[in-house]
Amino acid sequence: MSLLVEGVEKCFTHGGSTQAVLRGVDLEVQPGELVALIGHSGCGKSTLVRAIGGLLSIDGGSISLDGEAVTAPGPDRAMVFQHYSLLPRLNLLDNVRQAVRAARPDWGRAKADAATERYLTAVGLWEHRDKRPAQVSGGMQQRAAVARAFAVEPRALLLDEPFGALDALTRARLQTQLIDLWRSESDTEIVLMVTHGIDEAILLADRIVVMGNGPGPSVVDVIPVDLPRPRDRVSVIDEPAYRQVQARLLELLMRDDASGDAAA
Repeated sequence: MSLLVEGVEKCFTHGGSTQAVLRGVDLEVQPGELVALIGHSGCGKSTLVRAIGGLLSIDGGSISLDGEAVTAPGPDRAMVFQHYSLLPRLNLLDNVRQAVRAARPDWGRAKADAATERYLTAVGLWEHRDKRPAQVSGGMQQRAAVARAFAVEPRALLLDEPFGALDALTRARLQTQLIDLWRSESDTEIVLMVTHGIDEAILLADRIVVMGNGPGPSVVDVIPVDLPRPRDRVSVIDEPAYRQVQARLLELLMRDDASGDAAA
């Protein structure tokens, strides 16, 4: 089964004017895929991910996961945001544990605690479990947020620029850790990730969805990334397929930027 987005529309009204942010979005993500969403600010990337997460209603079309309509948040989908969204009064252990217990009340205390320990250990934070978010670095906070998302064992992991606030070295480490967790530690089948980074999208994704501003359809193109895994960030940039995808993304993003300037 898959994540299926069909003809999704979403409008926002500000000051008496209405803007169509999502326009006829069609997308299918299969189990085992990591799909990246890329495009200029305001093109609807985060809106789409939040709608899939059940955090926003849609004005038209449908979203389903495994054939079940998405109308509200649920434990089959977990989200990680750019800003870590940890509860400041709780230590890292309780930030993860309470999320698991809330999302999976049928698991029981032992299973929830085991999942918490498993994923905090997997991201290298078990020894820091008693620290509060303010006592650790931004990278460690985001690792805790990633552990929290994986610990509820969602079918789909939704990432909204999860590494955008981090320095380059921390971002690179977390990119690698994310893929390792997804491939080796979790039962999560689908990952959908919003990013502004062309290189990040190519390094991580199986397909890249390019989104554009109106008035045309939101999805401009869907580009497959034909690079074998695992991908070494140093050597992969010399692959012809990498350069081809990079050139295509630059072309599409520059074209959309130019059309936006012309419309303005």
